[in-house]
Amino acid sequence: MESAGASTPTIPPPGSDIVFACAHCSTSFVVDAAAAGMTLTCEKCRKPTTVPTPAPAPAAENAAKISDLQNQLKENESQRTEITGYINQLSIQLHRWQLRLKSLNERQQKLEADLAALGRS
Repeated sequence: MESAGASTPTIPPPGSDIVFACAHCSTSFVVDAAAAGMTLTCEKCRKPTTVPTPAPAPAAENAAKISDLQNQLKENESQRTEITGYINQLSIQLHRWQLRLKSLNERQQKLEADLAALGRS
């Protein structure tokens, strides 16, 4: 058991140590993670204090969330690719229709000109 006293405790690597304060006098302690749940006697006030059990590893929760988000990103990208393909196909079809309309308009103008020429004669 190590007392940090009034000094600011340095944060140890996650999972290896537990930093906590005495429930009675607020003296800071750093203990090995294996001591979680044990009751220790405070060196300052001599009262028993329990070493807290660390919260479940957020890394495991985060790993599941990361995996889920990565799957969602893959699905999203797949859908974006599919829709982009549809847009490209429709753009090509639109271009074809525009060319067809242009040729029909040109043909209409030619036929109207021919009709007007015949009407004058």
